[in-house]
Order: sequence, then structure tokens, then C-alpha cells
Amino acid sequence: MKKGSIYIHVPFCKTRCAYCSFFSSTNGMETKREYTDAVCLEAKERAIVDADGMEISSVYFGGGTPTQLPIENLERMMHALQANYRISEDAEVTFEANPDDITPTLIHQLRDLGANRISMGVQSFNDEVLSKISRRHTSRQAVKAVETTLQHGISNASIDLIYGLPGQEHRQWQQDLNMAFSLGISHLSSYALSIEEGTALFQQKKRGDIREASEDDFLLMYGLLQDTAEHAGFQQYEISNFALPGFHSRHNSGYWNGQPYIGLGPAAHSYDGLRTRRWNAADLYAYTRFWKSSEGNVKSPTPPPFDVEVLNDDELYDERVMTRLRTAQGMDLRELPDFRRDYLLHISQPYVKKRLLEIIDGHLRFTRNGIFLSDTIMADLMWDSEAPSSCT
Repeated sequence: MKKGSIYIHVPFCKTRCAYCSFFSSTNGMETKREYTDAVCLEAKERAIVDADGMEISSVYFGGGTPTQLPIENLERMMHALQANYRISEDAEVTFEANPDDITPTLIHQLRDLGANRISMGVQSFNDEVLSKISRRHTSRQAVKAVETTLQHGISNASIDLIYGLPGQEHRQWQQDLNMAFSLGISHLSSYALSIEEGTALFQQKKRGDIREASEDDFLLMYGLLQDTAEHAGFQQYEISNFALPGFHSRHNSGYWNGQPYIGLGPAAHSYDGLRTRRWNAADLYAYTRFWKSSEGNVKSPTPPPFDVEVLNDDELYDERVMTRLRTAQGMDLRELPDFRRDYLLHISQPYVKKRLLEIIDGHLRFTRNGIFLSDTIMADLMWDSEAPSSCT
């Protein structure tokens, strides 16, 4: 039986962070009830078409901030999943949470729903930096949130950190890393700040109120991340993800290894594990309106709010290179038809000679120095339209 995963996008936040470009809303309780109704209906409908013969090995509630929903709403959605999908007994069940939402009561409630992993968006342990990016928690609250999670029955705690934040110095980043690895976490996701158009930070940058970190700053901070994680006994199993042995994120690993996943909620993405991608419209009103009309057996005046993309052979090759090379294991060359494997081996040869890429046990993967140039290298490894076309 094929393995797959489910992602539920919960597009609600108490406030918006200055760097965030994800689809979210600060609407009230009525919208949250309608959203929950819609997700339960979508879960039932999608199971019939998209989950036939699939065992769900991971469930991930992301956002937004899932813990901004009342627990009864989360409970209803979990029951809808359990009623319509074959969820494995040892499934990884993750809830994203904001540190200041974490209480002993909440952890017990989430555990009762089946949660066995909590992912917290800490971003920094420096209160001045947190204030600059409009995070609503403090460093003290973040530390307490991790302690509470571990003390009340969920031993798999992951946190997110961002480096290259406004005003963040190298020594502050090292202090963030030292604090993170001292807390008993089992997983760390860490990303370089990307200032996206439409965010508050983008406007601040445009006005000249802040400056972006330099490439040298990013490289130095990333090196500190790698060194500190390794010293703490964490394995770097993906470019931005580090875990203790046995605590790799099953959900995220499924993305990078091409497993199918079903995305529920507005703006959620899905993949059939072959070549078809689907994404729901980033429109909370349209999403709830359609599923509400479906429940009442009233024909919706518009088609379901989603789009579909079918990858051609060249795009599928590019997709595999981009996702597999992000992992420590790298790209299994046996996945590729002979002519594409020959192409990849040829075009990657200069990087192998420079020891930025290496081939180990039939896998093409980045060396530690190569990771620093991963974006540039992966772009160079994309399929050339002038190369021989597929015979499939």
C-alpha cells in the first residue's frame, strides 16, 4: 500500500509577522466555524478521489497558526480525517503552534487528538529582534513553551529559527543556536530571511529603515548553524533541517522524496506522487462559500476553487533534481531514464571536480561546501531544452 500524507492549512493568525508572506487571516469566530465546516467537507470529498489505496503516514496542521482555532474545531477536523482516511497507527501528527499559545492544557488537548509532534515558530530568542519582526511572544515565553511541551507528554518538539533578521548580529545568532540546542528539542528548521514583496519588512526596506544581511553574513551564519547543530549531535538531513537520529520530519521528508500528499484548506497544495499538482485558491471566502453550497446540495455558481498542473517529462526531471538534492541523501541516479542520467552526470561533472557535488552509492549529493552554492548549482542542473527529448 502506498504511503502518503495530509496537510491542513489553517489560515488564521492573531497578528501578522513583519516577514510573513503566507496566506492568512485575522478574521473572527464565525469565519473559523465556516472554515472548519469546509475542511471537514473537503476531507470527505477528496478521500474518495485522491486517497484510494493510500495509507496516511503523516498529518500536519500548518498555517497560519493552527492553535488560534478553538480546540473543538481542531477536534472536528481530526475526526473527519479519521473517518475518511486510513491513518497508520504510528502516523506522525504535527501541530504548528505559536509559543505564547502553549499551555499545559493545550498540550494535553492536542495529545488527546493524536498529536505526537509540536512545531513552534520561535524565530529568535532575542526580544529586540522579535519586536522588530512583530512576533507576539518573548524569549522567555519561547523557552517556557518548549519546556511545557516536553513536560506534558509530547517529546518530539521542533522549533523554527530565522537568520539574517534586521539588527541580528553574528554573536546574537550564536546565542540563539546555543539556547535552542540547550532546551531538549529533537528537531530544528532554520531559514535565511527572505524579504518578500507585500510584507511589512519589504516596506521598511523600501523606505531604508532596515537593510538586508549581506551574502557574507548569510554564509557565516549558516556555517555557525551547521557547526553548532553537529556539535549538539543533530544530523543535517536537508539543507534547512536538522534532527537528532530518528527524529527526521516524516512529513517534510515525504515532500522531498516525491511521496503523494493531500492539501486541505485555502492555499493548500497537493501532489499525486506522479506528475499532477493541485492547489486551492488563496481565498478564504471562496473556499468556505463553495463547500457550504456543496453541503446544502446547491450547485455552486463557480467551479471548485483550485488549479491543476500536470508536469511534463522535462519539468518532472527539474522537480526531482530540486527536491532530491535538498536532502543529505541526494539524488538517486537510478530514478532517471538513461539519457537523463547521462545528461545530469555530464552537466554536474565540473561541480564534482570542484568538490561541490559528490557521487556516493549511486546518489548525487552536495558536499558541505556545495550546500553554500546550492541554489546556483541546482539552477545549472536543470534540463536544457536543447538536450535530447524524452522517448516516453
